[in-house]
Amino acid sequence: MQLNLATLVMLDIYVLLLVSVLMLHAWTRGRDRTLGYLAAALVVGSLGALVGTLRGLGFDWVPVVFSNLLVLFSAALAWTALRVFVGHPPSRWGMAAGGLLWLGLCLLPAFHQSLSVRITVGSLLMALYAVLGAWELWRSRLQLEVDYRPTLALMLLHAGFYVVRAFLDRDLPFDPEGQSTPFFSLVVLETLLYAIGLAFVTLSMVKERAELLYKSAALRDPLTGIGNRRAFVGAAGRLLADCARLRRPAVLLLCDLDHFKRVNDSFGHAAGDQALADFGQILMDRSRQHDLCARIGGEEFVCLLAGADAAAALSLAERIRHEFAELPFVAEGQLSVSIGIAEALQANYQLDRLLSLADEALYAAKAAGRNRVELYRAEPR
Repeated sequence: MQLNLATLVMLDIYVLLLVSVLMLHAWTRGRDRTLGYLAAALVVGSLGALVGTLRGLGFDWVPVVFSNLLVLFSAALAWTALRVFVGHPPSRWGMAAGGLLWLGLCLLPAFHQSLSVRITVGSLLMALYAVLGAWELWRSRLQLEVDYRPTLALMLLHAGFYVVRAFLDRDLPFDPEGQSTPFFSLVVLETLLYAIGLAFVTLSMVKERAELLYKSAALRDPLTGIGNRRAFVGAAGRLLADCARLRRPAVLLLCDLDHFKRVNDSFGHAAGDQALADFGQILMDRSRQHDLCARIGGEEFVCLLAGADAAAALSLAERIRHEFAELPFVAEGQLSVSIGIAEALQANYQLDRLLSLADEALYAAKAAGRNRVELYRAEPR
């Protein structure tokens, strides 16, 4: 594969700048710092490729020192982009370490005059930054809800390429006639494919995460932080179907704050919102991890307990009621909670019927004076 100098420069710089412009545009639309760091990496990499073309003009120390310095800083910015994506802060020393090491080594005459040593050190530093990027994804894989595997594979392939180059490439980038040497042609090709691939997979991860966040926000009550009615209906239907298939018990708690309108009218909506948030927190703290809790109305909450019987539900409901009564509200005794309980077996594991039975039990609790727990009991025929 023979490419002249002009073609290499045009192809390399044009593609890097084009992809960087696309990343900058994506960053301005969403202000995601991952895309900002990646755009900066591509811009710096294109500048490094441009400075590298000054070789042979009588001051080769400029491309030797500064071209490689920019390329290493570009690799450090790409690593930082992935580090930011997984939620870790940028490391200033980590971004500067590769370039500072390169500058320090270039001050040594033996290093500066040895082409093979420069290629080995520069390639290993490039491989190190790629491995660090892969490590950021791998150590955070359990927290990532997006498909990180294409990015991980790309970073490892990029690192492997530069490890191979560190031990096989010993030629100048260009021969005396301005033609690129065979291995340098592979370097240019790999750089272009890597830049395009990294931009694509990073954009894909950022977009997938944004979609998940929007979906999560649509299924979460913004005031209390627990699920909303839409989230509960979908998840509860599936949970009840599983319980029916496995013949496991399930119990529903339907909670309603007593005299809530009076609190809003007397002390303002801020006090009412705080009461709702406090009760939602109690519900989350006292329920198990696999239970379903949600706010389904203004002051109505539900909690579906899978694998629990009526006795366990009554015990939990009483703990919730007592803990809520102990909170320091604006006016002592102005607010309480009534809870109705119904068993899924009585509703034939149908969510609508189960909600109706729990509502009947809740009505009984209200009629008996509020601030109490009632279990639905079918009247004998």
